Amino acid sequence: MRVDYAAAQPLDAANAVQTEPATTYGKDDLIGAAEGVFGRGAEGLARLIEDILEEQGEPNADIVGREGGGAFVFGVRYGSGTLFHKIEGNMPVYWTGPSIGLDAGANAGNTFVLVYNLHDTEELYEHYPAGEGQAYLVGGFNASYLRKGNTVLIPIRVGAGLRLGVNAGYMRFSRKQRWLPF
Repeated sequence: MRVDYAAAQPLDAANAVQTEPATTYGKDDLIGAAEGVFGRGAEGLARLIEDILEEQGEPNADIVGREGGGAFVFGVRYGSGTLFHKIEGNMPVYWTGPSIGLDAGANAGNTFVLVYNLHDTEELYEHYPAGEGQAYLVGGFNASYLRKGNTVLIPIRVGAGLRLGVNAGYMRFSRKQRWLPF
């Protein structure tokens, strides 16, 4: 459950000023959402998110979901979740992605994606080139960086499996679940 901390603040009638609602998610909001996905014990991930925020700034959307994938030279990824957009609200989102590379194994887990410069959610439903390395021995986590035009996605994944390798491919987002990864 998400809480809009800005909306929960009491209004001082003597100093009431009309202000614009925030258009980005702050550190506390994002750390709280990540703890909901990964659990409170994920201190290393909280520091990773803090480092990303320090470098990239505050995102105007995020995606909370889960995904699974596997590869033996050719790989696939399937995921589903909820897009939390600061202006346009919440909506379901799905993603798939083929890959090719020196990659073998399978993994599944939770995904938290920081989304930057997504001013219109229609811009999300495209192909985002991806290249990443993964090492899961029972469990693991990784973060990657995807960019198309001005929109930047930073997926952070924590999961379980047995997978090792590097690959190149893309992630394709859609409004409906797709079974073909292309």
